[in-house]
Amino acid sequence: MSSKLLAPSAVEISAPPVFSDYDMNADMARPERSLRPAAVLVAIMDRDEGPMVLMTRRSDSLASHTGQIAFPGGRLDPGETPVDAALREAWEEVGLDPSLVEVIGLGDGYETGSGFYVTPVIGFLKAEPQLTPSPAEVAEVFEAPWDFLMDPVNHQRDYYDREGQPRRWFWAMPYREHYIWGVTAGILRGLCTRLYEDKVA
Repeated sequence: MSSKLLAPSAVEISAPPVFSDYDMNADMARPERSLRPAAVLVAIMDRDEGPMVLMTRRSDSLASHTGQIAFPGGRLDPGETPVDAALREAWEEVGLDPSLVEVIGLGDGYETGSGFYVTPVIGFLKAEPQLTPSPAEVAEVFEAPWDFLMDPVNHQRDYYDREGQPRRWFWAMPYREHYIWGVTAGILRGLCTRLYEDKVA
């Protein structure tokens, strides 16, 4: 896996993002703007049933994206690298000890419709984490199988309509009672494309 990922020292935030919310929405206006750098942690754990990915459901009390499925992450503070930010946010959101994370590489940059340049940071957990979710940010922590998330059969095209606006398409990966969609699903689709390009149509 790591041979197909970007080296943590090689990321250039100024480089154009490879994937975006606009990939499935050619009629969406894409404004000229400076993207705000952000990062998420895709934390993978070995389980008896196979590798699992740590995911969260955002708190219903947040100002935006309430209740959505996400990776731990957020915007970069001044002077931070994507790895720094992803590990810091994971500690703040779910209490994940940064020393347990072995960073193996970075996924391709993803542009969100809200103007963020998100860098996925991929890491293996070296030991069982003792997690303490922040109730102000996280309603639930759960695990989803890596093999499920990386299987294009489970990648669905879905949409929503807003009055007076073009139909908005997005990737979705429903897993049990969790509806993984939007940016989170787009990042996973991007990882699948990079790591398993022979499987993606």
